[in-house]
Amino acid sequence: MTLEELEARVKKLSLRATDAKMNLHDLSEELPTDWQKIPEVAATTYQIFKDLDEARKALKAAKQA
Repeated sequence: MTLEELEARVKKLSLRATDAKMNLHDLSEELPTDWQKIPEVAATTYQIFKDLDEARKALKAAKQA
């Protein structure tokens, strides 16, 4: 991936992470309603933040190269 592609990926994942964080927050405020959704929403949020962390590390490495 080029530096520009990595930067775009980080930006896209950052937006997705913000959305996922808000979904998790909204779910927590609605508890105990929809408590069954906790594993699904948490897993999605976890994966997005994991992907974002990896993309940020790749971007940092690319900038240092």
